[in-house]
Amino acid sequence: MDKPDEKPVDFESSLAELEVLVERLEQGDLALDEALKCFERGVALTRQCQGALKAAQQKVEILLSSTANAEPEPFSENAEAALTSGE
Repeated sequence: MDKPDEKPVDFESSLAELEVLVERLEQGDLALDEALKCFERGVALTRQCQGALKAAQQKVEILLSSTANAEPEPFSENAEAALTSGE
């Protein structure tokens, strides 16, 4: 399990590491102990990737549900200033 002070999982790097582990395991020339370590790391990476994908899916669903009922508003310069300032 991730510690609270660790940085968020980088999905792409986790997936790349997982692909390398799969290739190593598929070669079949690892000692049993090393193969088990690779497999354990692969399971952990798979869980991290699944968690990252689930979080992304939830964000997309929230965005889609909140914008589906959005009403158009007249343009105002104040609204543009708020968008560019990050408010």
